[in-house]
Amino acid sequence: MLSTVKNYGKTVEKTYKAGEVIFREGAVELSMFGILEGQVEMTLNGQLIETIEAGGIFGIGAIVHGDHQRTSTAIAKTDCVLVAMDRERFLFVVQETPMFAIEVIQSYSDRYRNLKKVYEAAIAE
Repeated sequence: MLSTVKNYGKTVEKTYKAGEVIFREGAVELSMFGILEGQVEMTLNGQLIETIEAGGIFGIGAIVHGDHQRTSTAIAKTDCVLVAMDRERFLFVVQETPMFAIEVIQSYSDRYRNLKKVYEAAIAE
């Protein structure tokens, strides 16, 4: 999936040091990120929600929701190399490569399923 993003140009590689904030909950932005190297932690109200590994994507909600607001905070767990894609480029890639949209949906569905398992295990305790 990240190779599809990089093949369509106008993406920007960004590096973050471990512990550096990538974006904060509540910020209004128009970009998503893919992890080329490293790990990113997603937090909500200061609580760790999940850790996303290299090859994963995050931040797409700010592109697809009308308020473009971040609903969580992303922090580099390790030194990271990310690729950023703005809304215009995202829409172009989806139009040119519809399978990219399916891959994005699958990625988010997989993350949702994992979060659901964690939640169910927590309430079962």
